[in-house]
Amino acid sequence: MTINNDFSDIAYNRKSIRLYDESVKISKEEMLEMIQKSTIAPSSVNMQPWRFVVVESTEEKQKLKPLIRFNTRQNDTSSAMILIFGDMECYEYGEAIYNQAVIEGKMSPKVRDEQLAAIIPYYKNFTREEMNDVVKIDSSLAAMQFMLVARAYGYDTNPIGGFEADELAEAFGLEKERYVPVMILSIGKALEEGYDSIRLDAKEFTTFK
Repeated sequence: MTINNDFSDIAYNRKSIRLYDESVKISKEEMLEMIQKSTIAPSSVNMQPWRFVVVESTEEKQKLKPLIRFNTRQNDTSSAMILIFGDMECYEYGEAIYNQAVIEGKMSPKVRDEQLAAIIPYYKNFTREEMNDVVKIDSSLAAMQFMLVARAYGYDTNPIGGFEADELAEAFGLEKERYVPVMILSIGKALEEGYDSIRLDAKEFTTFK
């Protein structure tokens, strides 16, 4: 249930939290609600390539532990570790996505057919490198959205990039060639305030033409 609708607090006071209250567990229902809200993030031609694996049991966290290098404190104390993958064959869901748009009155059958006829072959012709870029960008947008949604629900997160990328998918039953790891998010009730960090002035890295 959303407990914070203050956008400034959610966005500007978000910090990476590495230590959580181990007694706090997030229900599957609440986790699914947060993930659902995260998927309002944009994705290229609405292919929604993000895939979430919620690692919450002690047994599965132990399986994850040797794969996350120096991020074990988050793993040990969080309510869950959320593995976010990009689906390299996300276009297989294209028909289902666009059919739902028709059912909800957001697209006509004619537009659906025209768009799918153009999009699916286009995606299938991507090189692996091109598809990798698309699914990682789109899935990163969903990951950022999830971090903000989590704060609205009273939780905190930590985005983690330090993990054994070559082993992650297979360790959790996914096809390594199809599902590319994007990042891991820890989530839970913070037991620390997190570090204040600085950002460069926008003038330092912005060019107007």
